[in-house]
Amino acid sequence: MSKKINAFDFNDGNKPTIRFSNFEKIITDRRSVYSVSLGYVESRENIKKFLKKTKKLKNHHKATHHTWAVRIARDGAIYESKNDGGETGAGQVILRILQKKNMVNTIVCVTRWYGGIKLEADRFKHVQDATLYIINTLNEI
Repeated sequence: MSKKINAFDFNDGNKPTIRFSNFEKIITDRRSVYSVSLGYVESRENIKKFLKKTKKLKNHHKATHHTWAVRIARDGAIYESKNDGGETGAGQVILRILQKKNMVNTIVCVTRWYGGIKLEADRFKHVQDATLYIINTLNEI
C-alpha cells in the first residue's frame, strides 16, 4: 500500500458494516462481464487477505482484470492506495468514489472478464457503476 496521505481523519468517515460482500455479473457489455467486491480493512495484511479471498471466488482466477482502491483511517490520517490491475486509470475511478462518499477502512475491487471486444472509455463508466452499486446497495441494508 502506498503511503499517500490525502486527508486528516476527523472520525466522520463512512465505514462498511460488513467484513466482505460480493456481487457477481452485475454488468455485461460486449461480452465483457463485471463483478464487484467490498470489504472492511484496517491494515496492509487485511488488504492482502481481501484480495486473496476475492480472487478465490468462483471463476475469479480466470478474470482478466482485478482493479481496486482502498482508504484506511489510522492515527489521525487517511491513507489511500489503488491498483489498476491492467485497466490503466481504473483504480483512480474507484478511489475518487471512495473519497466522494467519505468511505474509510474500505476496499473495493472491480473484477472484469474481457470479452474480446475493446470497450474504450466505456470501461471507466462500468468501473464507476460497479463501485457505486456496491456502496449504495450496502448502505441500504
